[in-house]
Amino acid sequence: MLRLETTKDLAAAVERLVAGEPRFAAVVARHGLPALRHAEPGLESLLRIVTDQLISLRAGEAIWARLSARFGRFAPADVLSASHDELRALGLSGAKARTFHAAARSFGAEEFADAEGVAGEELQRRLTAITGIGPWTANIYLLMAQQAADAWPAADLALQVAAADLFGLGGRPSARRMEVLAEDWRPYRSAAALLLWQHYRGVRGMPPG
Repeated sequence: MLRLETTKDLAAAVERLVAGEPRFAAVVARHGLPALRHAEPGLESLLRIVTDQLISLRAGEAIWARLSARFGRFAPADVLSASHDELRALGLSGAKARTFHAAARSFGAEEFADAEGVAGEELQRRLTAITGIGPWTANIYLLMAQQAADAWPAADLALQVAAADLFGLGGRPSARRMEVLAEDWRPYRSAAALLLWQHYRGVRGMPPG
């Protein structure tokens, strides 16, 4: 699996993207290269992504602090030892509690022990086989925890808003349209996502991140 492990890797990917889509150059000129978004591979990173879904940053931080105090490094057996009621008391919804247990079972069974040597498409298939893990979550995990070069979370709201603005689409595109839009950016769609997130922050008046 092709990876974006270093700033040099990212710069080379961005150069390739700009050659095919010059409008990306405006993002780099205005904000510089975006930061790589790396996280440690494993259950903990996946559960953090699940926790933060569909809630505010502040709420996600508060819930994660309680979960971290309870589980430490999130060993699968420890997560499975907590009942659904306990997980909900810590701040998770019922659906997220079920996903926590399903993910812990998968990682406890070492379904991801060979992740370093597995193609991105196969890893995405394994991730989306976990109850409650959809394409968005799987692609965010691949981008951050596996440093995959070609992850593309097409349903991401910020990416859609940024694409609409940067490319003058006349409205926020659907996930399907985002998939079509990014087809020519393979195998560097992760770099495209990082550029679009950077552009989104600029559109919203937020500092580069």
